[in-house]
Formats: sequence, C-alpha cells, structure tokens
Amino acid sequence: MEEFFRIGVITSTHGLKGEVKVFPTTDDVNRFKKLKKCILRTPKGDMEVEKNSCKFFKNMVILSFKEFKDINEIEKYKNCELYVKREDAMPLDEDEFYIADVIGMEVWEENKKLGELYDVIQTGANDVFSIKLLDGKELLIPVIKQCVIDIDYEARRVNVKLMKGMLD
Repeated sequence: MEEFFRIGVITSTHGLKGEVKVFPTTDDVNRFKKLKKCILRTPKGDMEVEKNSCKFFKNMVILSFKEFKDINEIEKYKNCELYVKREDAMPLDEDEFYIADVIGMEVWEENKKLGELYDVIQTGANDVFSIKLLDGKELLIPVIKQCVIDIDYEARRVNVKLMKGMLD
C-alpha cells in the first residue's frame, strides 16, 4: 500500500509574500482547509512543510507555508508535487478506498482472473474501474455493490460479478 498520497502540484507563485498556486490532484479540494502539514517533493529530496494559509481561486488552491516568507524563497519549487502521509490523509467512510491502493490489483470473477485494474474514473455518480483484460482489451466496471463484491487489500485482489453483456 502507498505510504504517501499526492494532493497537488505547485504551478506558480502568487504575490510577493511566498504564496503558491497549487493544482489539486485530490478528489476533495476541501482537504486543503484541514491540512496542517505536507511533504514538498523537490529534486533534492522531500521536505516537510507546515501550512500557514489556504484560499481558493477558480480551480486552484492558494497556499502559504510557514517555512517560506517571500516569493524568492518559494519560487524554486514551481512544478514540485505536494504529498501527505497515509496517517495524515482524509479518513475513509465505509465502502470508500484510496485510488492509489487499488491500482495494479488483480481482478477476478469467481475463480477466473479477468485482468488488472489500471485506472479509476471518477464520474460523479459512482467510480468506474478500468480493467486491462488478459487479452489486452479494456473493460469498464461500475463501482457499485452489484458489480464490485469486495476488495482484498492483503491479496491485492478485486472480486467482481459482471453484469450480463459486459464482456460482449
């Protein structure tokens, strides 16, 4: 299982006081309000930073960190990614999962391996698992109780029940 989850990418600076614009890569941008600290992944290594302020503008999050006081200190971190440790990630509700945990899992229907889960598409209504079948084709499975029976994290396996016509 993943130890770190990417939550955003610094795209540019904002103003002169060390703020940055962050493109969020998390499904819940409100997580930035609750964020206390995160990992700034730089070419020279990871650096833990503490959030100072957070505001939203269009599709971006504007953050400042206690470690950086002006534009000159933060400018070199453009295009760097922000991560949180698993223990600092947003808690899951029942029947929720972290996408990073399911990517690469084998997908089985009863005793037959279908393929590997390689993407999760977020549609709004429900997620959709994109499965690369053993024959190289793609299969889309809605993440609903009728189709996804269970996710076994220890075995790295998703057990599914296909609806009639899904493989046609």
